[in-house]
Amino acid sequence: MTDSIPATPEAVRKSAAAADARRRRKARPASRQWRRRGLMAAYIVFVLLPIYWLLNMSFQSNTEILGGLTLWPETFTLEHYAKIFTEPNWYMGYVNSITYVLMNMAITIVVALPAAYAFSRYHFIGDKHLFFWLLTNLMAPPAVFLLPYFQLYYTVGLFDTHIAVALAHCLFNIPLAVWILEGFMSGVPKEIDETAFIDGYSFPKFFVKIFIPMISSGIGVTLFFLFMFSWVELLLASTLTATNAQPIASVMTQTKGASGIDWGTLAAAGALTILPGIVVVYFVRHHIAKGFALGRT
Repeated sequence: MTDSIPATPEAVRKSAAAADARRRRKARPASRQWRRRGLMAAYIVFVLLPIYWLLNMSFQSNTEILGGLTLWPETFTLEHYAKIFTEPNWYMGYVNSITYVLMNMAITIVVALPAAYAFSRYHFIGDKHLFFWLLTNLMAPPAVFLLPYFQLYYTVGLFDTHIAVALAHCLFNIPLAVWILEGFMSGVPKEIDETAFIDGYSFPKFFVKIFIPMISSGIGVTLFFLFMFSWVELLLASTLTATNAQPIASVMTQTKGASGIDWGTLAAAGALTILPGIVVVYFVRHHIAKGFALGRT
């Protein structure tokens, strides 16, 4: 069949523009395309090289690591991973970190959702100042709050507990969560709230069954940032814990012994520390992509 001939001026312009674009693509020098591909490949290698090197070290003995530069393990070993999974001091570090991170995410979301809804739907005296004051908590380094938290938790008996670290991280995560969620909630028309109330929905039922599914992308983005901050934060987590709730990041700083630093075990622990982040990104990847496009972030 022959292609149909455009019948309107608008169709003719579109057809001409498409044909011109095809001619430009064909006329584009091949060297430019190879240059772009080369730059992309160099960038990927630059990003993945540290991760590969970490994995490479985790499968080498300490003697091989200190002996010289090798692109792959000459003597493949799993002793470092076996040490992490068999010694309680190591694997409990991961358990402790995951425990207080999940507790922090749950507490933050429960508090931030109604707070963000209030900022997005109601106007009251000092609302903008209060919103800005919440954000100022993100401007202060964790070291500023270290001594007050330490003394408070030691006095009330919360020192070296998971809830202590989770609550300490809330100081930074709740303002961040409120700020992100408020941007998503402001994008939902207020008429939806009014229509639901007219239909007989109570506020809790409307909020859980209608409103939260509409901002699921925003919740996914928020959980991603909450996890990242709480998982990599070291100062508060290591200072507010001793043995029972010590995080993996703190355990990794104690690898120096009489024979020196255990580089292989440290590399294996670092490789395992990356895995939870990859899992979180995998499950919320669609929400993150949509959230970056639509939300405040």
